Amino acid sequence: MHPQLLSCPLPKPFLQLNDRPKHLLYQQRSSCLSSRTYKGPISAEKQGWDLGRFLKTLYFFNEPPSPAKILEFIIEKLSGPSPKESAKKMETSGFILVVGATGGVGRRVVNNLMKKGLPVRALVRNEEKARRMLGPDIELIVGDITKESTLAPEYFKGVRKVINAASVIIGPKEGDTPDRAKYSQSFVCLMKQIKGASPEMVEFIGMKILINAVKESVGLRSGKLLFGFEDQSSKEHSWGALDDVVMGGVSESTFQIDRTGGESGKPTGLFKGIVSTANNGGFTSIRTKNFSKPEDLSAYDGLELRLKGDGRRYKLIVRTSTDWDTVGYTASFDTIGGQWQSIRLPFSSLRPVFRARTISDAPPFDPSNVVSLQLMFSKFEYDGKLNPTFVEGPFELPVSSVRAYIKDPITPRFVHVSSAGVTRPDRPGIDLSKQPPAVRLNKELGFVLTFKLKGEDLIRESGIPYTIVRPCALTEEPAGADLVFDQGDNITGKISREEIARICIAALESPYACDKTFEVKSVVPFSEPFTVDPENPPPEKDYDIYFKTLKDGITGKESLEQSAIAV
Repeated sequence: MHPQLLSCPLPKPFLQLNDRPKHLLYQQRSSCLSSRTYKGPISAEKQGWDLGRFLKTLYFFNEPPSPAKILEFIIEKLSGPSPKESAKKMETSGFILVVGATGGVGRRVVNNLMKKGLPVRALVRNEEKARRMLGPDIELIVGDITKESTLAPEYFKGVRKVINAASVIIGPKEGDTPDRAKYSQSFVCLMKQIKGASPEMVEFIGMKILINAVKESVGLRSGKLLFGFEDQSSKEHSWGALDDVVMGGVSESTFQIDRTGGESGKPTGLFKGIVSTANNGGFTSIRTKNFSKPEDLSAYDGLELRLKGDGRRYKLIVRTSTDWDTVGYTASFDTIGGQWQSIRLPFSSLRPVFRARTISDAPPFDPSNVVSLQLMFSKFEYDGKLNPTFVEGPFELPVSSVRAYIKDPITPRFVHVSSAGVTRPDRPGIDLSKQPPAVRLNKELGFVLTFKLKGEDLIRESGIPYTIVRPCALTEEPAGADLVFDQGDNITGKISREEIARICIAALESPYACDKTFEVKSVVPFSEPFTVDPENPPPEKDYDIYFKTLKDGITGKESLEQSAIAV
């Protein structure tokens, strides 16, 4: 054995029996494992096995092992048992959630999604009404966006995309027919009023509640941090060494937090050690304890590591079972020496591996139930193959973050139906007499457009990939008229509810619609009705033609901000 391994054991806090992870995470860099002090090769001759370190490893991951458990493990090790793994199946596809599913736009969205055979769920307040309008086959979530207690995040497990057509209800003062026939008529001054919850509750507070409920399920543009350090946040776990001592080897590793060793002097994790092939060993690794709560990564497409390479090949192992000795879903990755790099490992590239053997009949990887992570440097690849970059001796791998990511091109995960005119009530110099009634009556209608704009801002600030559609006046006319897409909140006109439903569905699949806000109307004037021949309807549009014209960052608030600066 190399003299360093004999004279300078791992720091005692690393596998401390009282399980105090802060000692583990904040220990000083260990000079005994520094590559700067290593000289010469490590002997592969038979050497003494460290039973104490083996027991400490078991203790760290499993709590105090009983003699029976130790014997069971050794017997399994010698006999090569089949891995323990749950038979849980991975969800093959996510749902599209339609919010406000019984409204004029919402029910058309539901109908179009079902016609396309897409998996859909509807968030509704009244189950009986929803069944009557949407049919018996659709999955329902009964809840109210203005009541946080009705929208627990677990209700939305499996939801991958959202189309929000919920809106404050504005109706005639004297009441309406059961099918809201009067609602569809022209807006008459002061003849309509808010029905039910206020604009603030629906458009702003309700939006905040809804975003919080679905954020975990639909995912964030920037991904989900599993380990690492960022300007505004950090996430750390209790890591322990899992080296070849478990199979009789003598390799050693540790994991530390280097507070200034990352990019630009920022913190980073540091996986370091000395690897030896003595006693038929040849691997070192560090692994997290099982997470207190499994991570649901099903909104994402893979894991991204930010690290400083050393030219060697490593493995990332992801586990979906809380059992210690079981299948790990594994991907190898090569690094570039002396260079910080981002490495993306798609979930589709993870192979089920047990003790360096691919398990062909293992269940598919389940990203909704990730319970631990492991980094490994090993002589062994898979199924008898060897790591071509393996060299015995000391190594260091700084890892500043591990995060789940959404693959490019990113498409919207949250499509929201807002309204044209939301920035106009407060716009200086605007001629209100030429504006739609909702703009003129914003104050009388509980500042409905003001709170719609505040709700939009919540979406834009949420980190969820989004599209915000601002229709002009909605009609019951059929879809098919030529359209005008615009930005800056300046146009007036009309557009079919059916057309808006189709635009929302198309936006979900278009990277050109992602993080865009736009207004839309048909070219048909208010004074002219639009009809189509039922026997010869117009073809469905390629909405990407319109989406490609949109620009980032234009909301109509620019004129408000410029005015504020001028004042």
